[in-house]
Amino acid sequence: MNRRKFINLIGCSCLSLGVHACTTAPITDRKQLKLIPESKLNAQAAQIYEKVKQKEKMSDDLKALNEIKEIGKKIEFSIGSYFDRENLDNPTVNFDWEYILIENDKVKNAWCMPGGKIAVYTGMLKVTKNTNGLAAVMGHEIAHAVAKHSVERASRGVLVRTGTSLIDIFSGGALSQINRSTGMDTIGLISSIGIMNPFNRKQESEADYLGMIFSSLSGYDIRETEKIWERMKKANKGKEPPEFMSTHPSSTNRIKNIQGWLNEITISYPPIS
Repeated sequence: MNRRKFINLIGCSCLSLGVHACTTAPITDRKQLKLIPESKLNAQAAQIYEKVKQKEKMSDDLKALNEIKEIGKKIEFSIGSYFDRENLDNPTVNFDWEYILIENDKVKNAWCMPGGKIAVYTGMLKVTKNTNGLAAVMGHEIAHAVAKHSVERASRGVLVRTGTSLIDIFSGGALSQINRSTGMDTIGLISSIGIMNPFNRKQESEADYLGMIFSSLSGYDIRETEKIWERMKKANKGKEPPEFMSTHPSSTNRIKNIQGWLNEITISYPPIS
């Protein structure tokens, strides 16, 4: 079964179940499928966030933590002000924002859970270097939550599971036999190669774009965004997987996109006073 037929089958099965729900992402207006209530994911994320705080070592670098909180507060304000000004629904209205700094110099990462639960690792601070760099990374991660990417991914998972279950039925249990004989999760395989990765790369690119907008609205220098990914590319030392096998755009393509957006965002989304 080719990819097009597989996607069509999934879509038809979900339509028949009466659970099809299409919306659009904020600002970009990209069509999205949301089958999972946002409130449910926000509640789950809050519980997981508390477990992370208990399990991980929190940094005692109060200066860095306060900078993270200050940047976050500015971005919070700018997002709310922008959507209010444009008479649009504020996608963060139900967020319960929170910020932590995790002590781990080996991890160059940051994330934002649904509902505005944010974590930055001390290892990322070695890459961000300065306030504008940190704002670029935080803007990107916050953009994932604002655009409801976790809701979208969870909904996509429902589609894939529904579709593969039906295919298994229609094929007389062939998928189950393959899973048992190879020890391989077919859904996991589909998710990792060929079906869902391009979708995830779209989310990452969208988060890059929206993150630059949020940083610009908050008064930060978004020219630092390109420098961040140059440093990340250098830090990876050429170990990136081929883009078609990755859930993230390659650093080279990412930098090219950022360069193309820079003037547009600077002009169209100036700082909110």
